[in-house]
Amino acid sequence: MPYYLPEPPFKHDQPARVGILLINLGTPEAPTAAAVRPYLKEFLWDRRVVEIPRLLWWPILNGVILNTRPAKSAEKYASIWRAEGSPLKVYTERMAKLLKGLLGERLRQPLRVDYAMRYGKPGIAEKIAQLKAEGVDRLLLLPLYPQYAASSTGSALDAAWQTLLRSRNPPEVRAIKHFHDHPGYIAALRQSVEAYWAEHGRPDKLVISFHGTPRRSLDLGDPYHCECRKTGRLLAEALELAPEQFLITFQSRFGRAEWLKPYTAAALEELGRQKTRRVDVLCPGFTADCLETLEEIAMEGKTTFLSAGGGDFRYIPALNDRPLWINALADLAQSHLSGWIDETWSEAAEIQEAQRQLQQARGLGAKK
Repeated sequence: MPYYLPEPPFKHDQPARVGILLINLGTPEAPTAAAVRPYLKEFLWDRRVVEIPRLLWWPILNGVILNTRPAKSAEKYASIWRAEGSPLKVYTERMAKLLKGLLGERLRQPLRVDYAMRYGKPGIAEKIAQLKAEGVDRLLLLPLYPQYAASSTGSALDAAWQTLLRSRNPPEVRAIKHFHDHPGYIAALRQSVEAYWAEHGRPDKLVISFHGTPRRSLDLGDPYHCECRKTGRLLAEALELAPEQFLITFQSRFGRAEWLKPYTAAALEELGRQKTRRVDVLCPGFTADCLETLEEIAMEGKTTFLSAGGGDFRYIPALNDRPLWINALADLAQSHLSGWIDETWSEAAEIQEAQRQLQQARGLGAKK
């Protein structure tokens, strides 16, 4: 098998394009154990996600986890699944379409905008190949993780680099590492919370929950914890919250090792014991609603809080396809496209130049 991936057919009259690839975590194809198993296998075999030596991890993963966890996870996915499919995939696809439309209004030069999933489908390699076939020779990678973690953004970029390393003719590439403190992102979060509170009233406590990572990753230099704390602080300031009105926590702990604290589940249980009248939870690290927000927080978190004696529990939805978020996403992308966009672009001039190049190539013996 050749090491290098096949290249799309070269056409002398095909205009060069700028492309943007949104990258999200991924999702099983269906809420069934059969569909969840290969998804979990790909996810949990990623060295960025689980850093245990392979010889130790392989029998645990294949002998225990993949024989017990898929059925349990499938039940959880089934509880949030929609007629259109997985919420994460539905919203990620909408983001890509809305971003393409908005940038089409802002810019004269046409762009290619698409999305891929780090695990599952559509895959990153598949989408990069598709964009190259559409003439993309300048590519902006935009992982949809606001806060950088080696296990999320780092892994997404790894997958892109691995594809490009096997590309005989790779495009020029830029990558967005994080946007945890981007003004547009913070403004979109603030508007989302304020709109929810305008309709449902304000809570006694706002819990700002981020996905957790092992404490060891922080000690080894991963900036994720600091970026989460900064996002939480900036959002609290934008909402004009006093320190006692909000709490930053970390969810989704896996295994026995210590993870970033305080743990969301433990915090919700304690707030319930304190007879807190109402708690709202927001998850700014997830730009699209998914299993971790809709099942782990909106369902399990609610049960934990109420069972401990709490009053009212509300989950504030992720940014999803909110207009101000799409506007922020467009601002973020444009800020990284400097020098790639021709403000004088015109379709007529492009067609004329493509025909000139084709005629010149044919004069030199080319057939396409």
